[in-house]
Amino acid sequence: MKKVTLLDLQAKKQRGEKITMLTAYDYPFAHLMDEVGIDTILVGDSLGMVVLGYESTLPVTMEEMLHHVKAVKRGVNRAFLIGDLPFMSYQASEEEAVRNAGAFMKAGCDAVKLEGGKKVVPKIKAIVNAGIPVLGHIGLTPQSISKLGGYRVQGRDIKSARRIIEDALALEAAGVFGIVLECIPYQLAKLITERLSIPTIGIGAGPYCDGQVLVIHDILGIFEKFTPRFVKVYANLATQIKTAIKDYKKEVETGEFPSLNHSYELPEETWENLLQDIEKMK
Repeated sequence: MKKVTLLDLQAKKQRGEKITMLTAYDYPFAHLMDEVGIDTILVGDSLGMVVLGYESTLPVTMEEMLHHVKAVKRGVNRAFLIGDLPFMSYQASEEEAVRNAGAFMKAGCDAVKLEGGKKVVPKIKAIVNAGIPVLGHIGLTPQSISKLGGYRVQGRDIKSARRIIEDALALEAAGVFGIVLECIPYQLAKLITERLSIPTIGIGAGPYCDGQVLVIHDILGIFEKFTPRFVKVYANLATQIKTAIKDYKKEVETGEFPSLNHSYELPEETWENLLQDIEKMK
């Protein structure tokens, strides 16, 4: 299948076709998503929680992100691949933002994503001017979770809703190719989607965005610490995986596994000759 490009994503918005996005952190999942035809794959800093076991996304480093980007890239031929710039990899200076965004592109990404509204516009412009496509992210921004007071819906009053709209317009003017809208009321997401000429990707932002993104471990029921309200669980793999591991444990302990059906065998003649050689060694 043909490689997905920014032009394809923009054309989908113009035609009213939904854009599909999922997170991936390793080769096997990335390969499966690519085979199925997911439009865009995000190597999200959510890997800190669902893969690395951190309590939040804040501890995730550039080294960790790039390690997973390279693994995902090996499984992707068609999907548009986006790398998530981790906490403090772009906030300090425009130069650092461009350098780290460039590292993602060298690792195989087609674009990068970063969080924030008007305050990060100078960083976005610098990255875009360096020839690197940027996906914005506003609303609930997990890297600012301490400032936001927890994982809470954003834009529920007039002042905060107006700020999110202003952020969206500022990011579009700065040159982003699309914007993730996370945990905002669906009416606000609909208004922003209709006002922007670039695609919006919703996560907990209702059905009226141009596309949707979810964490793969959430939709497969693998991450058991918590499940956000906006997640639809399409499979409960955690239960199936634990059942399979328990069955394996039991069969090993009882000697049921491995059986001879799971073993290799010497030809009878070779075995007889080996026994004779051993007798001679005595």
